[in-house]
Amino acid sequence: MTTATRQEHDLLGYRDVPADAYYGIQTLRAFENFTVSGVRLNQFSTFIRAFATVKKAAAIANNKVGVLNDTVKDAIAAACDDLIDNKYHDQFIVDMFQGGAGTSTNMNANEVIANRALEILGYEKGDYQHVHPNNDVNLSQSTNDAYPTAMNVALDDYCVRLLDKMAILHTSLKKKSVELADQLKMGRTHLQDAVPMTAGQEFNAFATMIKKEMDRIESTRALFHEINMGGTAIGTGLNAPAGYSEEVAKSLSELTGRPYYIAEDLIEATQDTSAYVALSGNLRLFAARLSKIAHDLRLQSSGPRAGLAQYRLPEMQPGSSIMPGKVNPVIPEVVNQACFHVMGIDHTIAMASENGQLQLNVFEPVIAFNLFTGMSMLANICEMFATRCIDGLMMNNEACSVEVFNNIGLVTALNPHLGYDASSFVARRAQETGGSVYDIVLEEKLMDKETLDDILSPANMVYPKVRALL
Repeated sequence: MTTATRQEHDLLGYRDVPADAYYGIQTLRAFENFTVSGVRLNQFSTFIRAFATVKKAAAIANNKVGVLNDTVKDAIAAACDDLIDNKYHDQFIVDMFQGGAGTSTNMNANEVIANRALEILGYEKGDYQHVHPNNDVNLSQSTNDAYPTAMNVALDDYCVRLLDKMAILHTSLKKKSVELADQLKMGRTHLQDAVPMTAGQEFNAFATMIKKEMDRIESTRALFHEINMGGTAIGTGLNAPAGYSEEVAKSLSELTGRPYYIAEDLIEATQDTSAYVALSGNLRLFAARLSKIAHDLRLQSSGPRAGLAQYRLPEMQPGSSIMPGKVNPVIPEVVNQACFHVMGIDHTIAMASENGQLQLNVFEPVIAFNLFTGMSMLANICEMFATRCIDGLMMNNEACSVEVFNNIGLVTALNPHLGYDASSFVARRAQETGGSVYDIVLEEKLMDKETLDDILSPANMVYPKVRALL
């Protein structure tokens, strides 16, 4: 069966493009050249929508400064609106890994928008004399300002989604801290028994960790409001008309509801990727803390009979193909794996940023791919961790109570009253005999029962009184 085609030409010659395709010859060449990851642009709809928003803002700005007529501007804007409405995303066929600093992505967008605009105006696809991918859709632009600006818009969107999902996890942890506010358990340092605490305190600390990382990521968002539109190739503004930069920033702000502004130094901004490194570093911090929480819950839910067994996690699926009845902590395990991946992504992004030479960083595509992927994964696991693990987690109160009141670590609470040497004696006796700290203190007549009961009460151990200075 023969597929109908149309002929297009570029710098390198002529090629047949599928007649019904909205992309054109440059997209086709990139599709053939970059068979790297198998992950195509159309798998990142947020990025496509961001690109369309940037192209629409550029068309409006070009019209305002008098270099693009109303008819072509309106057609381009309508085509961009289609992309913003998630239409024609299947036409973005280029691999996310590509040479050319994102030129293939930019041209894929330019060609799809141009051909859709032509269709809106009643012309055939490829009839570029009426709406041209370069002359009209890419007017006053270069890949080197359009691509990073679209990245910034997309990353702002990814930040919003990630923060929403982090808020779900934060709320889940706070609720669990209230639910378990008075439930005693042993705290541990060096994996050894330390002093008592409540499970509520533990989960409140987890919630605090998440909130701190939310604040860091929120503060990073402001970095993406600085854009280099109008800098064109290297930041000198070649081919961009007077007033265009200010108009495109204004239009982009109006379209998105965000305060975009033009960088003070466009040459610096065109080669700079520090905002991406900063975001990646914050994602790494968040991944490290989230992974620590998952590790803690896996460890403390170990068992059910031969482990710590302080917590019982929701049973999500059978855990073994050979051991009947076994259930594994699969949700924390997958959280750990996703976090490992994000921490690895940070190294890739640092290398890509550091290796950007002279007036342009050509490695922005791998930075974009990794940030988009990492943020999506983190957003997904936040909600999953909350709804499939934290919300249904239960405490093993009986086991925890036995641990607390039979634990040698209780002697720490006696240290201010008995002194270090006497407390060490009690701890050693308890360890050697298997007796309880409580009983040994009374046997040795080191303290009367009323005073001992007050010192070792759960309230005083977990929320200790401040000793008055003499």
